[in-house]
This record gives sequence, C-alpha cells and structure tokens, in this order.
Amino acid sequence: MKKKKIHWDKQAINYFREAIKYIRKDSPQNAEKVKKDVLEKISELSKRPEIHAPDKYKVNNAGNYRAFELHRFRVGYLVKGNEIIIARVRNTNQEPLEY
Repeated sequence: MKKKKIHWDKQAINYFREAIKYIRKDSPQNAEKVKKDVLEKISELSKRPEIHAPDKYKVNNAGNYRAFELHRFRVGYLVKGNEIIIARVRNTNQEPLEY
C-alpha cells in the first residue's frame, strides 16, 4: 500500500506554530512533547488515514474530512486521492466551529 503525502493548509500550520510558541513560554519541555506527539500522529496518517472518525464539525462531510484530538488539540484533515491535507488545528478549549 502506497503512503499518502501530507500537506498542511497555511492557516493550520501557522496556528500550530503559534500554539507551540505559546506553550514554550511556560514550559519548553511540554512544547516539545506536544509538538513531537502531534507530528507523529499526523505522520501515521500517511499509512492509515481512515483510522480516525469523520469530522463531526465539517458541514456536508462525505467522510473524507476526518479528525483526531491529542493534547487538547483537534486536528482536522482531508483525505484526497494520494494526499492528506491538514485542514485545521484548533485548541479543544475553543468553541468548536463548523467549516
């Protein structure tokens, strides 16, 4: 089975970077752990993108938008052909938004 390529939406990567910077202010160790864990989980998607449930916050979702939560982050992604697009990264403390 061929691995899918992972791409990030510009807003998603910017949000994730800013969130890690924010965590780093209080705890550099926590920031590195969160970053490492989330990036590892995203990397695993290239082999098994269907492992997570369809994203309940995606409007008119045919099942190709999926999401997972880890370390208070909710990562929404789109499975599209040979690629996976990281569409959103949000803190789970924020109000969930449909998109």
